Amino acid sequence: MPDRSSEVTAAEIARLAGVGRAAVSNWRRRHADFPKPVGGTETSPSFALPEVEQWLRDQGKLAEIPLRERVWQDLADHLAGPVPALVQAGCTLLLVRDRHPAWLELTAVSDERLAELLPAALEQVLTARFGEDAVGLFTEVFTARTGSATRTEPFTEAAGSSSGPEASLPESVPFLRGVAELAAELGARQAFEFLLGRYLDANPRQYTLTPPGPAALMAGLAGAGARDVLDPAAGTGTLLRAVERPNALYAQDADPDLAALTGLRLALHSDATVRARAGDTLRGDAFPKPAFDAVLCHPPFNERNWGHDELAYDPRWEYGFPARTESELAWVQHTLARLRPGGAAVLLMPPAAASRRSGRRIRAGLLRRGALRAVIALPAGAAPPYGIPLHIWVLRKPDPGRAAPPELLFVDTAELAGAGGGRDKLDWQAVHSAVLDAWQPFDKHGTAEEQPGVSRSVPVIELLDDDVDLAPARHLPPPAAAGGADELLRVRDRLADTLRLTRELTPAPAAHAEPVPWPATTVGELARAGALVISAGGTGSTSSEAVPVLTEQDVLSGTAPSGTLPEGPDEEPVRLEEGDVVVPVLGGGSVVRVIDEATAGAVLGRNLQLLHPDPAALDPWFLAGFLRGTANTRQASSYASTATRLDVRRLQLPRLPLADQQRYGERFRALAEFEDALKQAGRLGEQLVQGLYDGLTDGTVTRE
Repeated sequence: MPDRSSEVTAAEIARLAGVGRAAVSNWRRRHADFPKPVGGTETSPSFALPEVEQWLRDQGKLAEIPLRERVWQDLADHLAGPVPALVQAGCTLLLVRDRHPAWLELTAVSDERLAELLPAALEQVLTARFGEDAVGLFTEVFTARTGSATRTEPFTEAAGSSSGPEASLPESVPFLRGVAELAAELGARQAFEFLLGRYLDANPRQYTLTPPGPAALMAGLAGAGARDVLDPAAGTGTLLRAVERPNALYAQDADPDLAALTGLRLALHSDATVRARAGDTLRGDAFPKPAFDAVLCHPPFNERNWGHDELAYDPRWEYGFPARTESELAWVQHTLARLRPGGAAVLLMPPAAASRRSGRRIRAGLLRRGALRAVIALPAGAAPPYGIPLHIWVLRKPDPGRAAPPELLFVDTAELAGAGGGRDKLDWQAVHSAVLDAWQPFDKHGTAEEQPGVSRSVPVIELLDDDVDLAPARHLPPPAAAGGADELLRVRDRLADTLRLTRELTPAPAAHAEPVPWPATTVGELARAGALVISAGGTGSTSSEAVPVLTEQDVLSGTAPSGTLPEGPDEEPVRLEEGDVVVPVLGGGSVVRVIDEATAGAVLGRNLQLLHPDPAALDPWFLAGFLRGTANTRQASSYASTATRLDVRRLQLPRLPLADQQRYGERFRALAEFEDALKQAGRLGEQLVQGLYDGLTDGTVTRE
């Protein structure tokens, strides 16, 4: 790599040292010798990695930078940019995975010799996995940033050229050796997932990502028999990665960078044949001839420049020429045109596509010919844009020898959003089960038993009115109000019991006393003394275990862990233990949670910090109680233009003997029980009130 200093942000320093970002801010304030910024901005400075590394070692906060962090910093600091570095890394990882003996032979030579031999080895493995015509896709990404006039030269043809892809290989060889070491530690697939995931996390606004939850559901709707699968708007390849046991995966994306990265990601994920192409799918389809078993697609929404003027007479518009404002219906018809008869297309769609008047004729055509088989409403927060409840459309290519199916399936999973809603609260297992339990019998028999408020199959003839409105909520009768009058009576009884409990738990303040001038300490000082350990949440991930995650919303609402870990490298997340104290760091609020036996074993989520007290020195309830003081949180908070952030290390508490701490702890525990009872009473009261409103309006509850 070039001899220049890599730069790291405060968040990356926190990752290196295994602390929260607040700790890094504290170091900058308290230590005059902390490295000075060398770049970035005033609000988001960057620091020289060697200086940071040396400072952390001098302070005893770092023994050695983990390999994954070192490789990531080399990638982020690559002269050609992070995307070419990612492509180089992916190609090398594919060589390591598919031709490991050849890679071992290459690594035995010098860096200079490896740079000479590597292009030919990469060309061979890329040709074997992607076909001869796909090597140019990866070459283009390399050469696009090095000024090459010939952007489609294979690796070997550019040998000796100062502008070919191997021009940066001599400088990249140490980086690529590090990538191979990371593969030995994590596995080739997981190493690439780590690097790609870190890059996407660093550029959240540049790409529209399909989350794993809806991707798995869409692959399930396509059916287990889907072997040759296409995604014409592949993005980062999440939909195709969700396909089980594929024979061949075809991906196209308008962004050449994404097309290359997706191809490598899919090739590292499975042994299926992979074909990845770059280009505008609607204007220049890269796979016009194959008839696919299934097409999965998360198309761009609300596109105006999708080719309306150029494609007016395109043969794909069997169901009607889409209006300029109906780009999504152009994608629907494109997917149908690429299917074999009986093949399935599953698309993630904006809800407006089901009801806009400009698309009613195409929707009617899809219904009359039996192409559209189901419209499924997801909860808000399922996928970007997260503020609206997106739909999934399930389509099948009509078989000329069969009559059009007479019914359309509607499914609405809005009620499965979880308490409070939001993407961190979605119960994807419940959504997945509800949708497939309705779809599978409908797909087999052409009809399905109605589940009030969740699913219903409706005769197509009833839908062919002037609007052809296919929004599921308009065709699904609501469920009986809260389970009917009997269930409402049970809710009322539980509310009465909870209200009696709150009365019993209502605390009586002690007599007025003057403030006590305790000797005080801070959480940071206690951490340095070893009385507690501070850990930041949101780190770590897993690809093999469904682990519940305690989210920020769970702490604020007092509910059970409801989040899940992302798929990625098997980094060890922060596990919760009984007696740990969890503090949200955003909002400057005064909510603190002591982990009980039921929550122990879960994982700490984002925007949370964990205090693990030494039980011989600190009582957890004493710690949690004093951390909730209004004056305490106010003095430990910092304020930005859009948020308030709590610096946990600055929170104060008195120096008291353990016996005195425990007496305070018992009082704080009683307050927490009273608070929980109040929250439960509020939830039951809301449930009872809404249930009575619904019951009175739908007739399931009488007015007597």
